[in-house]
Amino acid sequence: MESPPPKRNAGHGGEDGISALPDHLLLDILERLDLREAVRAGALSTRWRHLPSHLSRVHLDVAHFRGATPLEVMDAFTGAARALLARVPLAEGVCGNSALKVLVLSFYTSPPHRSSIGRLVEDIVSLGNTQCLEFCISPPPTDPLGSEIENVQEFMAFSRAYPVAFSWLTRLTLEYHAFGHSDITDLISTCGRLRHLSLRFCGLLDLQSTLKIDVPCSELQELYFIGFLCTRIELVSVPKLRQVECKCWHLENPPVRFGHVPELRVVILYSKANAW
Repeated sequence: MESPPPKRNAGHGGEDGISALPDHLLLDILERLDLREAVRAGALSTRWRHLPSHLSRVHLDVAHFRGATPLEVMDAFTGAARALLARVPLAEGVCGNSALKVLVLSFYTSPPHRSSIGRLVEDIVSLGNTQCLEFCISPPPTDPLGSEIENVQEFMAFSRAYPVAFSWLTRLTLEYHAFGHSDITDLISTCGRLRHLSLRFCGLLDLQSTLKIDVPCSELQELYFIGFLCTRIELVSVPKLRQVECKCWHLENPPVRFGHVPELRVVILYSKANAW
C-alpha cells in the first residue's frame, strides 16, 4: 500500500508558504521583480499590500502608463508615485528597512503634476537615505514642434521651486529643451550631486552662440550631447569630468572645445556624413 503524499505546509493562518515568510524576505523577493509585477502582487494579496511602499529601488516610467491624453497619463503616473513613495513604517517588531535608495522617474513636463512630483521627491530625499536620484524629462508626445522654449521655462521654474530635490539629483536627462546662455551652468551648479547629464535634441535659444560650461566645483563626471544645436560647446572648467559624448551635430567639425578637464579619459564624437 502506497503512503499518502506529504502535506504542504500552508504556513500560519492557512496562508501559502511564501506569504508566511517575514516581511524582509518578501521585500527581497519583490526587489527582484519588475516594478509592475511587484505592484500587482501587492494589489492581489492583503499580506503583500503594504510591501511595495518599502522597496529600496523604484523606477517609474511614464511610457508604461496609459491614458487618452498626456494629462491622463501623467495623472496615472503621479498616482502610482504617491502610492510607492509614501513611506509607511513597518509593523512593530518586523525586521526590515523602508529606506528608498534608488529613485528613477521618467515623466513629461506637465505643469499640473510638477508640484506633486517635487513634493514627493523632497519628502524622500529629506530622509537622507537616497543614493541615486534620476530624472528623465521630456515634453508630451503631442506637443507641437517649436515648443522647446516653453519646455525649458517650465523646467527651470520646476528646478527653482524644488531646490532640495534637485540638489540630490545624480543623473539628469532632458529632451527637446532650448536653453539661455547660462541656464546649463546654473543648473549644474544647483545640482550639487549631479554626476551624469544628458541633453538630447536640445540647443541654445541663440543658435549662433557658444555654450560655455564653467563649473569648477561640480561633481559632474559624464556629459552627453545628442543633436545639440549651437555653434560650439566650450568646457571651460569641469575638473571631475571623465567622459564626453557628442553625437549628431549639425556643423562641419566636432563642436566641442576642451578647457580644464584634467580627469577626462573618454571622448566619443559621432555624426553621420553629410553630402557636402
